[in-house]
Formats: sequence, structure tokens, C-alpha cells
Amino acid sequence: MAQNRRLLTDQDFQEAMDRQRRIRVFEQDHVVDFGGIIVRFTEDTVVIQAGVGDVAYHSRSACEFFEMRK
Repeated sequence: MAQNRRLLTDQDFQEAMDRQRRIRVFEQDHVVDFGGIIVRFTEDTVVIQAGVGDVAYHSRSACEFFEMRK
């Protein structure tokens, strides 16, 4: 069964990026992104890439981020 860990701090985001964990993103209680990995983050934005041409930019203040683990 998959486990989800909420990402809150810069350290959480860095660990998920280093381990290339898949990410699930929620905005206003709806899934807006699923299955990509974090390629970059700042204090305002998280960049998630799911494929070669599939890059998404999400606001850290408007979204909730979860690391998916098996």
C-alpha cells in the first residue's frame, strides 16, 4: 500500500528531490498534478516534471505537496 508524506519544509522538498520520489499536488482539495518528480523549488514555487515536455509550476502557498512512497 502506498504511503503519503506531506512536504512542508525546505528539507522535506530537498529530500524528495534527492530521492526522486513521485509527488502528488493538491490545490483547493483537488488533485492538480500526480506522478512527477521535483526538479527545483524556491520559497514560492515548486517545479515538477513528469516527462520530457511536461513541466508544471506550483505555488507553495496555494498547494499541498505529498511524497508518495511504496
